[in-house]
Amino acid sequence: MKTRYRLSDVARLAEVSTATVSAVINRQVGRNIRVSPETEQRVWDAIARLGYVVNPAARTLASGKNRILGIFTYEPIFPFQNHDYFYPFLLGIEEEAEAQGYNLLLFTHVTDAHGKRSIYNEDTNLLYTADGSVLLGLNEDKEELRRLQEGGYPFVYVGRRDVPDASISFTAADYTGATARLVEMMFDQGHRKVIYVCLPRWIESNQDREDGLFRAYLQRGFPLPAEPVLRIPTEQITPEIVRDLLAQGVTGTVVENDELAQALLSSLNALGLSVPRDFSIALCGNPHHAWDNSPDWTMFTIPRREMGSHAVRFLVERLNNPVDTSPRSIYLPCTIVSGQTIAAPPGLKNL
Repeated sequence: MKTRYRLSDVARLAEVSTATVSAVINRQVGRNIRVSPETEQRVWDAIARLGYVVNPAARTLASGKNRILGIFTYEPIFPFQNHDYFYPFLLGIEEEAEAQGYNLLLFTHVTDAHGKRSIYNEDTNLLYTADGSVLLGLNEDKEELRRLQEGGYPFVYVGRRDVPDASISFTAADYTGATARLVEMMFDQGHRKVIYVCLPRWIESNQDREDGLFRAYLQRGFPLPAEPVLRIPTEQITPEIVRDLLAQGVTGTVVENDELAQALLSSLNALGLSVPRDFSIALCGNPHHAWDNSPDWTMFTIPRREMGSHAVRFLVERLNNPVDTSPRSIYLPCTIVSGQTIAAPPGLKNL
């Protein structure tokens, strides 16, 4: 029968105190106790010789931490149609958590009384199983985030989130700069009336994209269209809507997502027009779906993997320095993909 060695056995072999062994195992050297490099090496040598296995429960009691980071999402991430979009975020989170020596815990059954995903259940924060958490997805309840921040629970949001009366840590993509670049690419082709098409909802990333459109017009000194933003549900994009845009002199659009872009493409085709010969479209982000007739979009890609890894870094920084509760944030650059969906405008046609 294999002997199960204890902390005292390691201490006896290394000729040190059990407190020294505990400090070495729990990575507390230099914090709670001073141990010379030679002594620390003797402890690790003794652990290897005995085949000593650290008791996770004992380590938790000693350090006050589980070495577990939570992942909480406001949207399901397992359905197939969501896999490709969320995968890079999760990959970045997993890689950085492993590099930092943390395990991950995915919260999948965290809902309120109405069945919506929620951090709280009967005033209880269900994330406390983990030392801190990375949050993803679109949430409608900003009050919940404010409450989480005020409660002192360590978390980082993947994506910019504006929370009333609170500043939270987040990692975000530079949607403003990337959108401005796409609009400037159209200006370089000769376009002078480019608008932004998005869903009729207010979210931070849409605000950033709008700001990018306005920035491009300001930088070039071109007059802003009377209606620079078209907020419309995907199903309401029709050939009549596109005909109206053309009548207004619009020759190109930057678009929130691929569903809207595909709807514009279909309506243009129904009018006998094509992209980019008759109209230019640029996509503001990665496609969410695979389409049979999808063109080679001119677009920018979101640094999803990097956003996930930076979120873990910020979270671990907070856990390692709990006194510093100041919010951490970063805007990561997007990558422009030239594609083949913008070209010089042909001029307005009589339809």
